[in-house]
Amino acid sequence: MNITIYHNPRCSKSRQTLELLRQEGAEPEVIEYLQNPPSVAELKTLLNKLKLKPRQLLRTKEAEYKQAGLDDTTLSDEEILRAMVAHPKLIERPIVVKGNKAALGRPPERVLEIL
Repeated sequence: MNITIYHNPRCSKSRQTLELLRQEGAEPEVIEYLQNPPSVAELKTLLNKLKLKPRQLLRTKEAEYKQAGLDDTTLSDEEILRAMVAHPKLIERPIVVKGNKAALGRPPERVLEIL
């Protein structure tokens, strides 16, 4: 079964997760999501597999978080998803997908649960 990683090569956790996958014998499809951001529909699919709400996948310490007004707790899931597409840096990483399962590589070893 194919494995996909939503990867940011500048992120140490993302690099560690990719290396861990390779050590486990997997050669995942690498999607550099900052260059190729997922659509709202793709994010919904990822969130469903992760069993998370959009706000749980936000990187709240990024400058774009405050600039986009995402600290407003009245925002809808759709508004948060649109902000994540517009500012993919806000998406927590790395995300590893295998079939109908997904895991957030924080810590990297967490992805081993879905292999």
